[in-house]
Amino acid sequence: MAYHKIYGGSFIIVELIRKNLDDQGITAIIKDETESGRLAGFGPTTYGHQDVFVHESEKEKAQQIITTSLANLEL
Repeated sequence: MAYHKIYGGSFIIVELIRKNLDDQGITAIIKDETESGRLAGFGPTTYGHQDVFVHESEKEKAQQIITTSLANLEL
C-alpha cells in the first residue's frame, strides 16, 4: 500500500483539508514532525507544520478536494 503526500502546511489548514477529505470518505494520514521531534527529545524545526498523505487510489480525488478547499479560503 503506497501513500502519497498531497499537502503540507499550517495545522489549521491541514485540519480543514482533513475534514473535507473525511466528508468525502477519504481517510487522510497526518504527519506532524513537531510532535514527533518533541516525543523523541529533539527540538522542532518548524512549529505547526503538518503533512497530509492519502492512499494512491484516492490521490486524484483528494487533490481536487484540496484545490477546492484552498480556493474557498481565498474568497
